[in-house]
Amino acid sequence: MSYTVRVVLPAHLRALAKVHGDVSVEVAGVVTQRTVLDALETDFPVLVGTIRDRTTAQRRAFVRFFACAEDLSHEGPDTPLPEQVASGHEPFLVVGAMAGG
Repeated sequence: MSYTVRVVLPAHLRALAKVHGDVSVEVAGVVTQRTVLDALETDFPVLVGTIRDRTTAQRRAFVRFFACAEDLSHEGPDTPLPEQVASGHEPFLVVGAMAGG
């Protein structure tokens, strides 16, 4: 089964990918952080290495993932995302975090 997942990127990544607004990616099989990000990087190769480390595929330190008003940043990359994301009713948000006080 294939799913169309909406992804919201921060402004600097939208500019890098030369897109406006949300993007949609096709995900085959289970919708997880890994499958969504794999599809995103396939459709927008310029984003490879910006969200995840190129070598380890680990989430970069100042990037967070949200969906359905929940912080999913510390969930495993192969944990299924909420059904609302897979069905296209809710987007998968990639958010740039800030540090400092």
